[in-house]
Order: sequence, then C-alpha cells, then structure tokens
Amino acid sequence: MALVTLGINHRTAPVELRERVAFTPERMAEAFAELRATSGASEAAILSTCNRTELYLAGDDDCAPAVLRWLAGFHDMEAADLEDVLYVHRDSDAVRHIMRVASGLDSMVLGEPQILGQLKDAYALAREHEASGAFLSRLFEHTFSVAKRVRTQTAIGENPVSVAYAAVSMAHHIFADMSRNRALLIGAGKTIELVARHLADAGVKNFLVANRTLERAQALADSRGGQGIMLSDISEHLANVDIIISSTASPLPILGKGAVERALKKRKHRPYFMVDIAVPRDIEPEVGSLADVYLYTVDDLRQVIEENVRSREGAAREAENMVADGVQQFLSQLRALDAVSTLKQFRQRAEA
Repeated sequence: MALVTLGINHRTAPVELRERVAFTPERMAEAFAELRATSGASEAAILSTCNRTELYLAGDDDCAPAVLRWLAGFHDMEAADLEDVLYVHRDSDAVRHIMRVASGLDSMVLGEPQILGQLKDAYALAREHEASGAFLSRLFEHTFSVAKRVRTQTAIGENPVSVAYAAVSMAHHIFADMSRNRALLIGAGKTIELVARHLADAGVKNFLVANRTLERAQALADSRGGQGIMLSDISEHLANVDIIISSTASPLPILGKGAVERALKKRKHRPYFMVDIAVPRDIEPEVGSLADVYLYTVDDLRQVIEENVRSREGAAREAENMVADGVQQFLSQLRALDAVSTLKQFRQRAEA
C-alpha cells in the first residue's frame, strides 16, 4: 500500500489561496466520503489550519492527479489554480514530511507546539468518520511518538514563539503603552487564549471576547477580567476598542468594511490595530484600505517570527536527525509486517 501526502502551505501559497482550500468542520463528513470514493485511496486524513491544508492518503500510488481534481472541484476551483502551489510526497518522503510537520520543523514558527495538537485532532476526526485504517493509524501513532521525543529531548520548544506572540509584538509598533488600550478578541480557541495571555503580559487590562457561543466567550473573558459578547454584538462595541485580533473557523468574514468605517467616525479616526489570524479570513481585506486601520494577516507576521527563531536552529538540526531515525524505524516496521504477511500466506498455501 502506497502512502501519498498532498497539500499547500505558507511557503507555497499566499493566504488568499490557502483560505480557498481550507476545510470547515461542517463539510468534513462530505469531504471524507467524496475523497475516498473518487481518489483511489482506501484511507484518508485531512489537516486544515491557517498555514496549511494537507491530505494524507493510503492506497494507490498514482492517486495524486485524481485527488488534485477532487480538491479543486470540492472548493469550486480549477485544478490549474493549484498545480503550481501543490506539493506531493510519496512513501518515505511522505513519512518524513508528516513527522517534520508534527515536530514543528515545517511550521512558519519553527518548533511551535500547536501543530501537534492540530494533527492529533485531524487523526481523531479521520477515525471518527471511519476514514483512517490500520496503515494510517500506525503512521500517526509513530509520528506522535517521534514528535514527543523531539519536544522532550531538544530545545526546539524553548522560549516559545507563536503566531499569537508575533501578533501582539506587532501591536507595539502602533501603541507604545498598551495598558491604555482595549482589546477585542474574536474567537475563543487555543490561539485566542494565547493572544489573551500575551496581551495581558504586554499590559492590556481591558478585554472583550466575542464568540459564537456566549458561554465560551465569557469563560475566556473571565480568566482575564474581561467581558464576553456574541459575534452579533461586535458592531455595538467596535468604536470602543483599539486592538482587534481574530481567529475563528467561520467560512465567511465576520468584520466588514462598512462596520469599521462607521466605528472610525465615532472614534474620530483614532487608529485601529487588527490582526486576522484566521484562514479563511475573518476580516474583509478591504478594511485594510481604510485610513487609520493597520490590518495584518497571518502572512504578515513572518518577519517578526523569523527574528525570534534563529536561536532554535541548533535544536532544529537535532530534531531533523530524530525525524530521520523515526522514518527508518517506521519503514523497518512496515518491512517486518510485510514479511509476516508473506510467511502467513505461504503457511496457508502449504497447509492447503
């Protein structure tokens, strides 16, 4: 059985294209059913984050062209739109790739820990939809073991630099004393939790947290002495905040140009600092064209991140060696399993 990994990430495609191929939770069941029916893959898993969309497939070695056509069609695109930004890894290269991803070696933020949890969620979702079988299960479990060794035996995760940290660092370019500013956080997931922590460390004391469910928003707001609101209530509070950082799984923008224009008039054009970490984006790109609005996407954070990861380069070399060992161990396991299967078939034929 062949292993094929196919995807795009922050190195091969801009956020404008990544958001078009992002998978929403609501369509995952449909995606798994279609993917397995049309691609020639007997097992599949889908990873979709702000920086990457990747498909992990076990089945036919030549399934990549069919998967590309399906991926484009599923997102109402032409296959030609993806051909130049898509990468395909097979067998040992595919094993190495997923282990590098899990270890944070392929991330925009070198060594960032969130990707391992996202990969575990992707595996759990594949199992929930009965799309992952024995082959992918063995691959993911071994990958998680290698990533754990990288985390515990190297310094790649020390002095963590995250997208959330980079977003807050950029706010210092606009506001020198952030203790005077009020922040609106849109979403209530792990990334926004990190944003809230870094903002608090930077001196921000006044928080609003907006989320689809009020209970979740209030739970996060309570941890920082803030207020939770519904997404539908954002426009009422928009004129009274200075910093807006958003990260949700919404398929459509939450904050539009018109709402921001009205808020700017009320606040007499005091500047806004906004970071849209979501893919697809939560804030309409046109908002960035407004005077007194400093809008950044996840791709704009790259320079801040690169300045803070140079100290991890030595640890990254150690991690690469661990990944190489992990690949060889996994391939050895597969060869051993193939040998056992061959002996079993031989024994059955001999007995017959």
